[in-house]
Amino acid sequence: MKSLEEGFVDELKDILSAEKQLTKALPKMAKKASSEELKAGIEAHLEETKHQIERIEQCFEELGMTARAKTCEAMKGLITEAEEHIGDCEDPDLCDAMIIACSQKVEHYEIATYGTLCTWANLLGYTNIKKILGETLNEEEQTDKKLTQLSKKVNVAAKA
Repeated sequence: MKSLEEGFVDELKDILSAEKQLTKALPKMAKKASSEELKAGIEAHLEETKHQIERIEQCFEELGMTARAKTCEAMKGLITEAEEHIGDCEDPDLCDAMIIACSQKVEHYEIATYGTLCTWANLLGYTNIKKILGETLNEEEQTDKKLTQLSKKVNVAAKA
């Protein structure tokens, strides 16, 4: 890495991979969820994620580049961990609690990445890109808040 611009593009490639990996993982999580509210939330987030991919591609266009993903090893690990936890679950309430816990880990990773990208876009003078990524950052933060609210119900059921 020789410049912040290179780092910015590298992170864009990384988050593009992360979001694409999520579009494959979210349907599996929705299928395993027993809470209708959780299932609906995951399905809504899947649609949101598809739009987030379009926004990342738009950022590449703004930079005059072709959108290319670079395998996000962090997301790969988070998804593998989620599959292990959820796959081992037999109790539906416990499974929902695990889905939320794993989903929040993913959201926190995305919040950290989009927050960094917004900061860097601002420093680099990429005003429109900052706006585009800021919209996604806001969505990720809202998803995390929804998961926190839902976990209050689900965790009590899992404890019972």
